[in-house]
Amino acid sequence: MKIIIVNGPNLNLLGNRENNIYGDQSFTEFFKRLEMKFSDHEIFYFQSNIEGEIIDKIQEVGFSYNGIILNAAAYTHTSVGIADAVRAITTPVVEVHISNTFSREDFRHKSYISPHAKGIIVGFGLQSYELAIQSFLEEKL
Repeated sequence: MKIIIVNGPNLNLLGNRENNIYGDQSFTEFFKRLEMKFSDHEIFYFQSNIEGEIIDKIQEVGFSYNGIILNAAAYTHTSVGIADAVRAITTPVVEVHISNTFSREDFRHKSYISPHAKGIIVGFGLQSYELAIQSFLEEKL
């Protein structure tokens, strides 16, 4: 199985920013653990602070991968372009958020991506990514 995690803006700062919300582990450290745990599968990682690069990556992998795990971060609540990219592809997308966006500011309650996603996982910290991977693997059984 071939799965990619696509992270949006500021997620490159995990482990250094707002530890009370996002925890103190970097995504690089966490991703190494994911690779070991799911070593029978190809898992890739892409992060960008730039909306167009995220759209480009979704389009690049959106017809050939088995799954996309997308944490568009703040773009979740603003980007019609990313939502349109998710809608345009055939690879299923699971929308993921580290924090419970519904317990935060009102603007974080709206997602442009959710209507086009296979599913949504929010509020389980970095474990949200692992749950998303498991959702793809369970589907193939």
